[in-house]
Amino acid sequence: METFDIIIVGAGMAGASVAAELCDGNRVLLLEREEQPGYHATGRSAAAYIPSYGADNLALHYLTACSRSILQEPPSVFRVPTLLHQRGLLSLCTPAQKAQASVDFDRLRATFAGIAQVDTAFIRHSIPLIRDEYASSGWFEPDVHDIDVHALHEGYLRILRQHGGRLVNNAEAVAIERRQQCWQVQTRDTVYSAPLLVNAAGAWADQVARLAGVNPIGLMPLRRTAVLLQPPPGCEVSGWPLIMATDGSFYLKPDAGLILASPADEHLSEACDARPEELDVAYAVHYAQAALRLEVRRVEHSWAGLRSFVADRSPVLGYANDVDGFFWLAGQGGHGIQMAPATARLAAAQIAGSGIPADLAALGFDPAWVAPGRL
Repeated sequence: METFDIIIVGAGMAGASVAAELCDGNRVLLLEREEQPGYHATGRSAAAYIPSYGADNLALHYLTACSRSILQEPPSVFRVPTLLHQRGLLSLCTPAQKAQASVDFDRLRATFAGIAQVDTAFIRHSIPLIRDEYASSGWFEPDVHDIDVHALHEGYLRILRQHGGRLVNNAEAVAIERRQQCWQVQTRDTVYSAPLLVNAAGAWADQVARLAGVNPIGLMPLRRTAVLLQPPPGCEVSGWPLIMATDGSFYLKPDAGLILASPADEHLSEACDARPEELDVAYAVHYAQAALRLEVRRVEHSWAGLRSFVADRSPVLGYANDVDGFFWLAGQGGHGIQMAPATARLAAAQIAGSGIPADLAALGFDPAWVAPGRL
């Protein structure tokens, strides 16, 4: 049996980031069930930093805001000058949706002063392929960026290694038991022991809890689909902003010279290696063709990922009430990447018993918003 101070189950963005925050002064083990970390939600995210995304939820809003400084100017260990690259977000609606869109705009504008309504000329200049139906009204949010997800994730894993932490891949937990104030986590190859277990297993977090005899939190993995489409010959899309329907029905964005399209679907799923359904791929193509002057002859690539939520759609971060030494870090839904730095700092502070990080405290962040006990 190998012993550590902390065992973290799940090496996606949540697990890797909290491991990096905890490894200075602790012997940290990061267990990953797949051949490589970040295979599921982390590797299939939309890779966007959108300050207004989920802003009506204060927990999400503050965690996103307090992640920006690290994403903008990461420490040298991340090996890139910035993890954010300017993109902008253009939210568009049809004439029939304009009334509700105006209400939504006013609500967002009250919090994000940089968001501005745009006219047809701006929309057509930004998206030359836009169809008339979506060219009449919308708003632009300039403070939206692409996130270098790979560099962020690898940077956190690099910090773990530099501090003597250990990552073990192909290490699915098959049994978890609490003995003499320590967790024993059995994989197919060996048994690991630590007094503290951090559950950052993404869509599998409730399964990990059940193995440990901890009450589940009602996690709901929701499948989302994306496709890559070829733009018309001679059409350069790399400078386009992210495009989102104001009613949340779809989004489009440039991706390596192609157009990424998603119907923003949310289908309840079991925890699995998600695969796109044919109907959802068809919806993605339909929305892309409805918004753009685009004739899709084939889909270049399609995939699906799982975004995991609990009932109130706030993250779950904190010690379990029913069993000692079990810490939840789950339920981050589609926000996990853009709020990873602040979430990891908050989790590490809670684990250490040092309160709330100063920047979050200054905003009035209440840990009860994300505590497992609220469920």
